[in-house]
Amino acid sequence: MSETFLYFLWQYQYFTRLALTTTDGDPVQVLHPGFRNFDSGPDFFNARLLIRDVEWGGTVEMHIKTSDWLSHRHQDDRAYDNVILHVVWTDDRLATGRRVDRADGTPLPTIELAPLTDTLLMDRYARLTGSPDAIPCAGQFRSVQPLRLTAMLDKAMLQRLERKAAGVRVLFESTGGDWEETAYQLLATNMGFKINADPMAQLSRTVPLKAILKHRDVLLQVEALLFGTAGMLTEPDEPDEYVTSLLREYRFLAVKYQLADKQVMAHAWKWGRLRPASFPSLRLAQFARLVTKNASLFSLFVGTIQASTLLQALQVSPSDYWQAHYRFGKTTARVVSTLGTTSAENILINTVVPLLAAYAHHRGQPAYIDRAISLLEQLPAEKNRLTEAWDELGLGVRTAFDSQAAIELYNEFCTVKKCLSCQIGAGLIKQTVSG
Repeated sequence: MSETFLYFLWQYQYFTRLALTTTDGDPVQVLHPGFRNFDSGPDFFNARLLIRDVEWGGTVEMHIKTSDWLSHRHQDDRAYDNVILHVVWTDDRLATGRRVDRADGTPLPTIELAPLTDTLLMDRYARLTGSPDAIPCAGQFRSVQPLRLTAMLDKAMLQRLERKAAGVRVLFESTGGDWEETAYQLLATNMGFKINADPMAQLSRTVPLKAILKHRDVLLQVEALLFGTAGMLTEPDEPDEYVTSLLREYRFLAVKYQLADKQVMAHAWKWGRLRPASFPSLRLAQFARLVTKNASLFSLFVGTIQASTLLQALQVSPSDYWQAHYRFGKTTARVVSTLGTTSAENILINTVVPLLAAYAHHRGQPAYIDRAISLLEQLPAEKNRLTEAWDELGLGVRTAFDSQAAIELYNEFCTVKKCLSCQIGAGLIKQTVSG
């Protein structure tokens, strides 16, 4: 038994309410169960009850045992003075010999739910949360009503969008409220594609966008700033005019921008198990071209409605050297130098969409949220083990909106067994109640 289950029972009133009484025998009528409190303090607020024909308004606190009130020391916390009802699974006052009183010394009304709860409901809850499957409701998933499924996907997607937007807002604050710098650093981080996200983020913090834009007309200088600060430039063993030019430019720029002692450590970059097209050297070359081609990344990201236009803007070709190299000094006959379509879609999902959501919050303009959602609906679904698992259950993951919602549902609900906070899981349990 968990308090989460008690919250579920109380919120939806899934217990016998006929002739409902407190543990002291006083008749109770629930006029309104109140609203779930996700912050500190009692579990439900703004509840309305009729106890012995007297109407009460206030908060409701829930525990597994009556004695938990005392062990949690709520009697010493003034935040609990307004509790009008104590809801417990088991009343253990006889076993402990201690009763729970209000601050004025009068007994706190208590309802015991265990004798009032349908055992079928409890069995269904236990079976769902005790499932060994990665997706607890996998065996029952195809019986879920489509409307409930759609509602939960919408909830999961909006939760994911808000969580990612919160991260962008933190980044925005760290830049001193500079949206251009925020877009630049966010893009750099996501061009690391998880495995090299950290060194890319460090690099973008070290080399500010303002420095990049001062040299925007000379791509070689921008590459020198990035490759040099990334710790990737060393004297070539064999003559390499491009590398020599980069080193010459970097030595000057490192002094100008005081970067000489701020290099990213070479070991921070990961190369193993990466395809050549994903090597950090090529990603940096692509990034250099992107930031020099666009005078304002932020305007591009928040001002473009069509996903196809953004994809085209992201799929740039790096400088000539990187048409024949994946790494410095190693010529390759055939190089896939342009950012791939899947990678560009990934950047839209993880850079542009969260940026729009954060900007919507900052400006108080929901239209940017709508634009973020529209971009997701224009993009195909991501392909990974999670989306494949949902597809096998019949979820129908077709767009990036679907895949992002499915990923959030799995990570934030399924893996932590928050079935009662999920409309799918809660619906499966409710079916038992309704017969």
